[in-house]
Amino acid sequence: MNYWIRGARPALEAVLKEVDILLVNDAEVRELTQEHSLIKAYRKIQAMGPRILVVKRGEYGVALFTPTGIFAAPAYPLENVFDPTGAGDTFAGGFLGYLAWIERLDVTALKHAALVGSVMASFTVEQFSTERLEQITQDEVRNRLSLFSDMIRVEDL
Repeated sequence: MNYWIRGARPALEAVLKEVDILLVNDAEVRELTQEHSLIKAYRKIQAMGPRILVVKRGEYGVALFTPTGIFAAPAYPLENVFDPTGAGDTFAGGFLGYLAWIERLDVTALKHAALVGSVMASFTVEQFSTERLEQITQDEVRNRLSLFSDMIRVEDL
C-alpha cells in the first residue's frame, strides 16, 4: 500500500473510487489521508469512494467505520505470541472470507467479519508462517469465536 500511496497515488485514487471497502492498517490510513485521527481519516476515505473502512490495529485490534457508526474490537488475547508475521493478512483473509461466505454487507455482518478476522489472525501468530493455520479445525475456530464473543460481550448497561 505504501508504494501506491507514495508512488502511484493517481492510480490508487482511481481504484478507490470503485471500491466499497478499504481494508488497511492504521499507519497506511494515516499516510493516505494525512490525518492522525481515524475518525477524520474515515471522512476523507469516504470522500475518495469507499463507504466502509476497516483499520487493522495489530495487537490493539480493529476499528470498523461505516456510514452508520464505528465498531472497535480488541485483538484476541493470547498468552504467547510466537510470530506476528502474516497476522494482518490472515485478518484480511478471515474478514473477507466471512463476508464472501455469508454474502451480506450489513453492519452486523461486518462486525462478525471483524471478529472472525481477529480470531483467524490469533491462530497465525501462535506458530511460524502458516503452520498453525494448516492444523486448525472448524471446531477450534468456532470455539475461539465463542470465547471471543463472550469476552467482549457487555450485557445491558
